[in-house]
Amino acid sequence: MPPVFPHSSMWQAIDRLAENHKLTPSGLARKAGLDPTTFNKSKRFSKDGRERWPSTESLSKIWAVTDTRPQDFFELGAESSRPPVDDFPPQAATIPLLGFAQAGSGGFFDDGGFPVGHGWEEVDFPAQPHSEKGIYALEVQGDSMLPLYRNGDVLIVEASADTRRGDRVVVKTRDGEVMAKVLVRKTSRQIELMSVNPEHENRTFDMADIEWVARILWASQ
Repeated sequence: MPPVFPHSSMWQAIDRLAENHKLTPSGLARKAGLDPTTFNKSKRFSKDGRERWPSTESLSKIWAVTDTRPQDFFELGAESSRPPVDDFPPQAATIPLLGFAQAGSGGFFDDGGFPVGHGWEEVDFPAQPHSEKGIYALEVQGDSMLPLYRNGDVLIVEASADTRRGDRVVVKTRDGEVMAKVLVRKTSRQIELMSVNPEHENRTFDMADIEWVARILWASQ
């Protein structure tokens, strides 16, 4: 099964956990009773360049000694992979805002996932005005994207953006279901989606059953 978080985000979460406890990665490993080199930069890739991942045992130990919940740890990794708010200088521009439930009801998008019609609210978009009509905002409803996104978070998405494995996406099915997931694989026939929250199942759909896929650009939290 592909990882929920990219390799870089997993290691960034370890670095940030150490930093939050005023430790180096080596100090964190030592505190957890591990070899001090466990989290060294040199241990994160093999000699042939392949990605190396921390073991579940080592993660469990550092969570225990720092009194860290797994969801809080993964939140550190998620935050590290998101563009900071400062990357988007505040502007006076606004973009359409819709809730997930409304998004599934129909009439607000064309077949490509571009916002159309009426009934949209608006939200300030902290970015330079964008020429693409495919950028809009969706308000998260429910807990299917915990710990990345919470109920009430606003996701800035772009319908026209290219997507690739590991991207966080919003998907709408032709049955009107709207969901935020991690893209695992997309072919001309099928799309595989991973749920960040382990209480929600991963999903696989025929592309014929998908109305649109939009990439998540930014989250306002």
